[in-house]
Amino acid sequence: MSIFRILRGNRHVRRCTSWETLKTQVPIRYATTANPENKFGGLWSLSRRWRVSLPIGVGVSLIAVLQWRHLRRYPYAVDGDVVQGPISDLMVDCYCCLPLRITSRAFGWFASVELPKGFRPFVFNLYARTFHANLQEIDSDLASFPSLVDFFVRSLRDDARPIAQNTDIVSPSDGKVLHFGPVTSCRVEQVKGMTYDLRHFLGDSRPSKIGGQIPYSKEDNDHYVKSLLKNPANKLYQLTVYLAPGDYHRFHSPANWRIDLRRHFQGKLLSVNPKIASWLPDLFSLNERVVYLGEWSGGFMAYAAVGATNVGSIRVYCDKTLATNKRKWPRGKIWEDANLDCVNVKKGELFGEFRMGSTVVLLFEAPENFQFSVDVGQPIKVGQGLAEGFVEPRRRRNQIDLSKSVNEAVERITPAGNSN
Repeated sequence: MSIFRILRGNRHVRRCTSWETLKTQVPIRYATTANPENKFGGLWSLSRRWRVSLPIGVGVSLIAVLQWRHLRRYPYAVDGDVVQGPISDLMVDCYCCLPLRITSRAFGWFASVELPKGFRPFVFNLYARTFHANLQEIDSDLASFPSLVDFFVRSLRDDARPIAQNTDIVSPSDGKVLHFGPVTSCRVEQVKGMTYDLRHFLGDSRPSKIGGQIPYSKEDNDHYVKSLLKNPANKLYQLTVYLAPGDYHRFHSPANWRIDLRRHFQGKLLSVNPKIASWLPDLFSLNERVVYLGEWSGGFMAYAAVGATNVGSIRVYCDKTLATNKRKWPRGKIWEDANLDCVNVKKGELFGEFRMGSTVVLLFEAPENFQFSVDVGQPIKVGQGLAEGFVEPRRRRNQIDLSKSVNEAVERITPAGNSN
């Protein structure tokens, strides 16, 4: 029954001057005191008369929720080294269609509004209690932060984050360790049991389908991973750190390394909360991200800052031209490259900031005997050592010109003829 007919029926009921009149007009539909046994039958007849149609969006959402509940109990099987997520393509498409970029930009604007000075301590203390932010590490008065954004990217005391001196690679940010370990294929775990595609993440190829099969053989994927290495005897390793809203939002350099190229993917702004990452495949390769490619003493290194819902922007101090969370690019444009004139960054040096919580992904080459000194789910701080001891640099006779080696790595992950 249409809305018009429902409203017309309501007008008809309002015109009835008495209950007796209503009984006379619809004696079968409504129960009366003279026939109490017909009470439920009358209500049933009334429900049959007054039918309401659900909007299409509500119906589709209900079906999607039921499908999600079913797939949570009966997840997809593992197919080769591609881990399928317990979620249908329809639900992923619906989630990706939400106006998260608009809401994120609106939140960025809201968080940038200057607060009255006397009101700031109350707001920031409330925020700290809600998200468990440590205010004892701040060297400034709370009233000195004009807005929420300035509080998000607050600086800390000089001694709040000591840089480990017993290793040459340290944590780039505060947060929680989601995953770490060697990368043995192009399917890399974002959290336990859920993967993203390394080729898509670094910009080697374009995704054919969200969560779908990768159109490459296992041999092709193995060759791709090995092609990133400077030394064939080494391995590729990964570390993923999630920054919660209460964490310190600046991120630092993980090692002494050299940056040659920045690759910016506009992508989506989906939530990177671990609960979302545990059921949404290819999340990191779908989201907006900035990947810096270069080389450290162990070989290849890629340092990625991944955007998320309500992240106003990502700022990198040595990259003045970077602009994230902006209007959508023209159709067909996947990424944008920029040369940084071979920037050299020192271990622990301040690198950039998130305008809200997000994720840092670190991919680096190291010897086969490299051992992490962290655990999954462990809280971690900037400057905390990722391993004990130092990675032995490649021998001089095996070394080649640094700029040439970085350019070769860039060529390996850049399809021929792609100018994005």
